[in-house]
Amino acid sequence: MPLKRSRILLAAGALMLAAACQPKIEVVAPKEPITINLNVKIEHEIRVKVDRDLDTLFKEEPSLF
Repeated sequence: MPLKRSRILLAAGALMLAAACQPKIEVVAPKEPITINLNVKIEHEIRVKVDRDLDTLFKEEPSLF
């Protein structure tokens, strides 16, 4: 019986030790402000405008393409 009790105590101690070693997660705000580059949006608008112009040109002059 004493051997069983020592195993239980050993297992309980191991569980307590494992529970105490949990990693710490810390969320920190960045020191610099977040910058968003809008060049992609401007480029996209230009491409859409050119595509629309080409579509209308091909509809008006079907012999071009």
